[in-house]
Amino acid sequence: MTDVEERDLFIGGAFVPAASGATFPVYNPHNGEVFANAAEAEVADVDAAVDAAHRAFEGPWGKLAPKERGKLLWKLARLIQDHGEAIARLEAKNTGHPIRDVRRFDLVRTVDWFEYFAGMATKIQGDVIPSSFQGVLNYTLREPLGVIGQIVPWNFPLMFVAWNIAPALAAGNTVVLKPAEYTPMSALEVARLIQEAGFPPGAVNVVPGKGSVAGARLARHPDVAKICFTGSVEVGQDIIRAGADTLKKPLLELGGKGPNLIFADADLGAAVQGSLFAGFHNQGQACIAGSRILVQDSIWDRFVPRLLERIRSLRIGDPLDETTQMGPLTSKDHQERVLSYVDIAKRDGAEILHGGKVPGTPETSRGYYVLPTLVRANDPRMRICQEEIFGPFITVTPFSDEGQAVEIANGVPFGLGAGFWTQDLGRAHRLATQLKAGMVWVNSYKLVDPASPFGGSKMSGLGREFGFETIREYTQVKSVWIGYDFQPWKWPE
Repeated sequence: MTDVEERDLFIGGAFVPAASGATFPVYNPHNGEVFANAAEAEVADVDAAVDAAHRAFEGPWGKLAPKERGKLLWKLARLIQDHGEAIARLEAKNTGHPIRDVRRFDLVRTVDWFEYFAGMATKIQGDVIPSSFQGVLNYTLREPLGVIGQIVPWNFPLMFVAWNIAPALAAGNTVVLKPAEYTPMSALEVARLIQEAGFPPGAVNVVPGKGSVAGARLARHPDVAKICFTGSVEVGQDIIRAGADTLKKPLLELGGKGPNLIFADADLGAAVQGSLFAGFHNQGQACIAGSRILVQDSIWDRFVPRLLERIRSLRIGDPLDETTQMGPLTSKDHQERVLSYVDIAKRDGAEILHGGKVPGTPETSRGYYVLPTLVRANDPRMRICQEEIFGPFITVTPFSDEGQAVEIANGVPFGLGAGFWTQDLGRAHRLATQLKAGMVWVNSYKLVDPASPFGGSKMSGLGREFGFETIREYTQVKSVWIGYDFQPWKWPE
């Protein structure tokens, strides 16, 4: 057993215990040990954080020029980069995400997002509207909303901190962020660097706690102008209901069931490698995972064996080991949930091609591990093809032609990401318009960039993140009319 560290809430620029004194344990998913206790925010703590954010918005943060906001975001990016190795190791320990992937993706993207939106702070502008009236100037201002409530998930907690708070701050808002109960550590570490960077107290507040308590209060608080949430459809619906009384503007990313189509003319080597990453990166715990592989039947016998060979070669183990490619799932509860779908698959007549169980090795015996699982599902209406499993669990289904492939791909409630592999340029453009998803990748998968809009259709959420689209989410437009030589209308005398 290692030493257990204690972590407080971050409210008003200072680390403070919860008002009740309550804490909750934070587990290492590799061995099931408690390595930290985090203060547990309840209603009083959320209220204090919102009050601090409101004071900062009306005061020192709200009075900063855009250039100064950008400088602080840039300074935070540099601090995260400077402390990158310690942050990466903390993230791997808390989430089970392999350390080399944290360095290569999570840490790099976190820095990239703060840098991008540091520059965006000075690019937010309105328009001049051509008016039909003489002697009038009409222009628009794009203004911040106020206090933003943000509830982030446990699968990429470091990255989601940047994805949420960077654009909100760039637009001039203040933030109260609730990290997931399983993974609060990276958000609290970023809070420490926010303090070191010299942000005005209250500009960012971090309140770990239960979603049913701290998250629910954030969604209902009358002084929270907007609520942002990434997670399940059911909780997203609850958040919309909770915010209805105060007409909160929601930004919701509610998951996906990404189709990954392999056509007969695809570069099979690239498609195999891309499919492996799309499905099993971060143990499949990704909203944009390519969890449904659809393979044209004429190449089934060439594609599937090659994919299976690569799956069998994946190195599973301690996320802090430099050679590990797949670590544990983030929690015991989630491990049990993912494994429950193996029984569902068997009952529905699917064929387990690989995995479907724990590794059974001494190295993984105490952790929350699941073998990378590939399941043949001939019927795309099976539950395993329709429900988001959110783990190292991929279905593979044959299709005959392009029309059937599109029909299967679109035949789920979700519409976040979709991808396909082909060398036919016409098909590339044709399917990009036919697939019902917020993002479509051709001969690639899971590419994200701070400048490119991110979000879904159907049950995958509301609104868009990244780029200028997210600035529209975090601002409101005011129309201003200046009568510089306007003769007011006269009522008949």
